[in-house]
Amino acid sequence: MGYSKDQLLARLQELQIDFAQYDHPVVLTVEAQAKYVGHVKGALSKNLFLKDKKHRFYVVSALADTKVDLKVLSQRLGLGKGGLRMAPEEALGEILQVPLGCVTPFALVNESARHVSLLLDQGFKAQECCFFHPLSNDISISLNAHNLDKFLNSLGKDPNYVDLEANPSVGKDQPPDLAALVPSDTTVLPDPPEKVASLQGPEKSHGPVNNKSTAVTGKANKPSKDAKKEQSTFADPEKFVEEFLEKTTAIVLSEIKEETVKQHGEQLGAMVSNSIRKHLCLDLKNLATLLKNTAYTEGFHAGARHQPKY
Repeated sequence: MGYSKDQLLARLQELQIDFAQYDHPVVLTVEAQAKYVGHVKGALSKNLFLKDKKHRFYVVSALADTKVDLKVLSQRLGLGKGGLRMAPEEALGEILQVPLGCVTPFALVNESARHVSLLLDQGFKAQECCFFHPLSNDISISLNAHNLDKFLNSLGKDPNYVDLEANPSVGKDQPPDLAALVPSDTTVLPDPPEKVASLQGPEKSHGPVNNKSTAVTGKANKPSKDAKKEQSTFADPEKFVEEFLEKTTAIVLSEIKEETVKQHGEQLGAMVSNSIRKHLCLDLKNLATLLKNTAYTEGFHAGARHQPKY
């Protein structure tokens, strides 16, 4: 389990790092954050969680108005034009252990993020202080670059400040200027649910997969009653959509309560949206997996029924 915001703030205090704290409703964008701290002295930051083709991860932390071109940055790291992309959501939870909208340099406090490379905007050094979310997007803290460095040094990480808007030539006689910032270790994530299911074969309730042969034998195992029930649901698009909508409605109704409306006000929509995404993501993946496996099984039995006799 990763650090909580309270644990992180306590650690900053233990390190005698000066920071100012601003509590506010949940925000998902820099623009929304600006409504609550934009009037306070300090620069806002935007943060990207990226990965390359070899499953190495990067956090790029920049001033809100800095233009970050991923193609250029990828070349400067020696990864080619298409080497960098946004990290998948499961990596956000497994590696940084923070929810959506909470990526910042502070997420590197978690042991699971020890191999993540951090690129900091050199523009931070010219600011009196900068704003970041401390692992939770219902709070912002401001601190200067010196104190940010102090925190990173406590993790054993060297702060790497980069001109993120630079576009130097890369070629045979001009090696990538940021190649030294590519992590030396590859992070292996656990397989997501849908991948695990596909590796395990058709519906789990159909019994163990026969690894001796992948050919259709014409004597397929009979599905259990539970498997038949699941197949009937996911073989029918209307029932599939209906079940999905019922799950969504249940989450919305559970979130929209009188005390919730009073507490979050105009931010209620963003909060509910964030909650739906968080709670429904796994359910939807599981439903999609069941739908895929049902299609696989239906095709399997159809092939078995119509297998030509020689």
